[in-house]
Amino acid sequence: MSKLLRILVVDDEAPARTRLTNLLADLARDLPNQVVASAGDGVEALERLADVDVDVALVDIRMPRMDGIELARHLAALPQPPAVVFVTAYDQYAVQAFELSAIDYLLKPVKAARLAAALRKARRIPAGAPALRELAPAGRRHLRCLERGKVLLVPVADILYFKAELKYVTARSREREYLIEESLAQLEEEFAARFVRIHRNCIVARDAVAGVAREKDVAEGESEVRWTLLLHGVPEHLAVSRRQWAHVKEVIGV
Repeated sequence: MSKLLRILVVDDEAPARTRLTNLLADLARDLPNQVVASAGDGVEALERLADVDVDVALVDIRMPRMDGIELARHLAALPQPPAVVFVTAYDQYAVQAFELSAIDYLLKPVKAARLAAALRKARRIPAGAPALRELAPAGRRHLRCLERGKVLLVPVADILYFKAELKYVTARSREREYLIEESLAQLEEEFAARFVRIHRNCIVARDAVAGVAREKDVAEGESEVRWTLLLHGVPEHLAVSRRQWAHVKEVIGV
């Protein structure tokens, strides 16, 4: 017997969630599956994923608070990302983009045979296909932070810098720090238009830079002068490596 597929259903319309759930139940004999979670938008979906693991996410595209495209980017960043199958009623642009990539899609009203084919295809497809970057080139608007068992969504626009520390990345806003379970390299690639690398362990929001300063750095008994960045709204001075200084200087215009 085939492996049981754990399914997440995400749609802002309750009747649509019910229809998908019923169709999945009808398919269970030939294609074993179980709906382990459902949600009305992307934010609720991420909260549900704090408690369950899923193999496939059936995701509506247009939803309030967080749409399906941004949710899919969050799912692709998980340690074990589920395969994503998008559901759409009318977004022909999205349909064309998915046809050019490895991501499948379902048109509403969803047919049982088409759903079964999409689930079989989703088993073979890696998450985070190129269409996500094409449809949302600026990246996600929020980052997921799990804190004391609760999912927090941190607006990317509020983040001043990311710094890699051990196996976590710290995201710093004016108010506080958050621990993000994503790699610095991945964040740098996704938000290249907004952040600039200043050190092997740090990327900084370009519009967060208030100025630069030259400061003494004492390392291994020797004192040398280094460049640091001053940021709006926080007291930290961030060191710029000699390797990155020329690029940082060009980007921030000093």
